[in-house]
Amino acid sequence: MYAFPNITLPPRAIAAAAAEKHSPDTFYALSLLEHTGICAIPGSGFGQKEGTYHLRMTFLPQTSKLEAALERFRAHHEMFLNKYK
Repeated sequence: MYAFPNITLPPRAIAAAAAEKHSPDTFYALSLLEHTGICAIPGSGFGQKEGTYHLRMTFLPQTSKLEAALERFRAHHEMFLNKYK
């Protein structure tokens, strides 16, 4: 399954990304990998529209494991937003 989630990032996350010399979507993708083991490709490498952020992902788990993977993604997103709100 391919997924191309559009992510909305708070200004503090965008500023933290700049401080680390990363694009905001790269900063998010690195956090996702570090905290969950989920690997995503930043959309900035594919010419996304200015001011928008997205990821490119391929999910290949067994159907029985998909819910757990999606829950890890959801939990990370919630943690990330809370950290940078």
